[in-house]
Amino acid sequence: MPDFCHLHCHTQYSLLDGAAGIEPLLKQAKHLDISSVAITDHGNLYGVPEFWAKANEIGVDPIYGCEFYVTPYGMDDRDDDTRYHQVLLAKNETGYQNLMRLSSLSYTDGFYYKPRLDKATIREHSDGLVATTCCLQSEILQTILDKGEETARPIFEEYLDIFGEDYYIEIQNHDIDDQHICNEVLLRWAKEYDVPVVATNDVHYTEQSDAAAQDVLLCLQTGKDYHDPNRMRFENDQFYLKSPDEMQDALADLPRPYQREAMETSMEIARKCRFDLSTGDLLMPHYPVPEEYGEDMDAFLRDMVFERAQKRYGEDLPQRVVERLNHELGIIGQMGYAGYFLIVQDFTEAAREMDVRVGPGRGSAAGSCVSYCLGITDIDPLEYDLLFERFLNPQRDTMHVVQKYGRENVCQITTIGTMGAKTAIRDVSRVLGIPLDEVDRITDMVPDGPGVDLQDAFDEVPKFRRLKEHDDKQIREMMHYAEVLEGSARHTGVHAAGVIITPGKVSDYVPISTTTSKDERVVTTQYEGDWIEEFGLLKMDFLGLKTLTVLNDTVRFVRENHGVEIDLDEIPLDDEKTYELFQKADTTSIFQFESDGMREWLRKLKPTEFNDLIAMNALYRPGPMENIPSYIARKHGEEEVEYPHPLLEDILEPTYGIAVFQEQVMEMARVLAGFSLGEADILRRAMGKKKEKLMRKQRKKFLKGCAETNDIDEDEANRLFDIIAEFAGYGFNKSHSAAYASVAYQSAYLKAHYPAEFMAAAMTNKMDDTDDLADILEEARQKSVDLRPPSINRSAAHFTVED
Repeated sequence: MPDFCHLHCHTQYSLLDGAAGIEPLLKQAKHLDISSVAITDHGNLYGVPEFWAKANEIGVDPIYGCEFYVTPYGMDDRDDDTRYHQVLLAKNETGYQNLMRLSSLSYTDGFYYKPRLDKATIREHSDGLVATTCCLQSEILQTILDKGEETARPIFEEYLDIFGEDYYIEIQNHDIDDQHICNEVLLRWAKEYDVPVVATNDVHYTEQSDAAAQDVLLCLQTGKDYHDPNRMRFENDQFYLKSPDEMQDALADLPRPYQREAMETSMEIARKCRFDLSTGDLLMPHYPVPEEYGEDMDAFLRDMVFERAQKRYGEDLPQRVVERLNHELGIIGQMGYAGYFLIVQDFTEAAREMDVRVGPGRGSAAGSCVSYCLGITDIDPLEYDLLFERFLNPQRDTMHVVQKYGRENVCQITTIGTMGAKTAIRDVSRVLGIPLDEVDRITDMVPDGPGVDLQDAFDEVPKFRRLKEHDDKQIREMMHYAEVLEGSARHTGVHAAGVIITPGKVSDYVPISTTTSKDERVVTTQYEGDWIEEFGLLKMDFLGLKTLTVLNDTVRFVRENHGVEIDLDEIPLDDEKTYELFQKADTTSIFQFESDGMREWLRKLKPTEFNDLIAMNALYRPGPMENIPSYIARKHGEEEVEYPHPLLEDILEPTYGIAVFQEQVMEMARVLAGFSLGEADILRRAMGKKKEKLMRKQRKKFLKGCAETNDIDEDEANRLFDIIAEFAGYGFNKSHSAAYASVAYQSAYLKAHYPAEFMAAAMTNKMDDTDDLADILEEARQKSVDLRPPSINRSAAHFTVED
């Protein structure tokens, strides 16, 4: 078999055009003994992070590229939407940087129907890049076909001047007449200008049998019916990942010397483009510290934390507070996160100065004592046994923000919408013209739930699986196409809360794009949030919460009507009226506690302390919900409390022997197997993701730890591992639950003591939701709150309270 690698591949990230999933594409390359593959999606780099990760996992050398859209005019020209294709490949880090810059500029400066570049911009950022004459849609080939060889020659010479020895003549053969015409001209130029020839296939799907599925994708892109004879379609089924032998066969019409050269040059380019992407190193934006600290953010953070700790815990800090702060600050310094904490405290402080209420915390950050002392969170982690390692693990390697850190250093994060199981069925069925009632019948067979894919449905529902052999050919085809297209990228959007802050210009670290949100084009990263963090960049979540506005408005109404200033961070957590409200399930407009199902359990639970609210907030979710009856029965002494092992009693006693929180899973691993909390967090993650290889490794380590730490035999250790793994599958983050329970308690406190003010604030913030507004109005009537109609003389733009 001849050596060959593919340098022109479109994945699912060529939106509604490429039908090749990254993993199947790379696995097929490995199967065909192809050592290198390039990703060259249309006009974007969205797929680069996944391509990097999967290629390294599968054992194929990744080449990073893009098939850009190029205008023959200037990038700022908006009178003509003519655009051509141009493949560029990164041969080193410099090339990758330029690839990102070009991709970013095509969106921010050149977008007109599509992201575009001009040749002047390509020239400016050409270092480290390889270019080819590209496909039939390139400017050179289109000009050959439309205006002749001599008109195309200056364009070819211009690209040759830009890229020099990194410029190649690309030869494709998809059995299309126009390609044969162009190839004759290109081969003459190869000889005349001494430019190497390289063979490629314009890959748009993985296997030849996927051609029809990609045809369906084009119908989705253009909004056409599959059976429309005049719609856009590819000429044939030759746009797949061909084997080296098939590629050699496709070159049979070329003069023999060029046949060999075209194959060998693909390997030459692959060797040129072999480099490792830099990932993992933390790229923290610079926080300006006072002059006397120089550049030492760690020292500045330490002084700030201990100074502010005295406001939380008193001037004479308890020893356990000092130890916890020293422990956390040590890890923060070790991981290079001082800047992160300084930046977050900076924008939470700025929000408060702008009279924007900041919540008591969200996610695992509420487990940090440093965060609590800095005022980032308002939950004392020592009081509620919250773990710092659940937030920052040493063993696991907006206007104010823009103004302070620079507009070019701040960017929102993209989201990429993909076809789920049901969406794939519906999209394909619509294109094929399958009746809607039949589509509804089929999608109803797919089990509900997060992450359920078609394979899950085939495994769980025999009736659904039999559709693959249905008597109706159209149904069989639909099922096949849906399987191929499931998981394909469908559209891009803007993350609800994610913002990236970089040390310098964002496009120097990650490519950026623009997407439409609320009828305006918003600049976002091209990489999604998880990949942003994988590449060592700082991702912040600015999540708006209407409930915080309700709290702010209620506090203001109380001040205006009663002259009472309420500090919600200082209200007592043992207030009887507040718990009576929860016990009666009087929780309309109470964050996280207002659903009918939650109210039913609250009436049975009869919460008497804040820990009950934390636990119920964590339990009322798919999975742990089945433990609610036992939790309630045990709380009221109606069911015996049992523990999986005597060593676990202290950990599980607060939740009556039931593991509710992820932090308990971590503590169990620490006590039973001697794990550090960092190691325990890695175990928890492995159990949560249920990755067999990782689970086997962790089980072995756990068994060894149990034997060495507590002399627990192998059978018992295996039993305990399985029990903990079951807990880990549904356990909830206690820090997050405590923070949200705090918001709920504050809401309930205000509702219990100032119902009119609370309801006015709640209704004001529900004015765009008539159903919720009607529920609050009905509750107000039941509580004998006097409701008055609008008055031209006295009404404001929102609900108000009058004595």
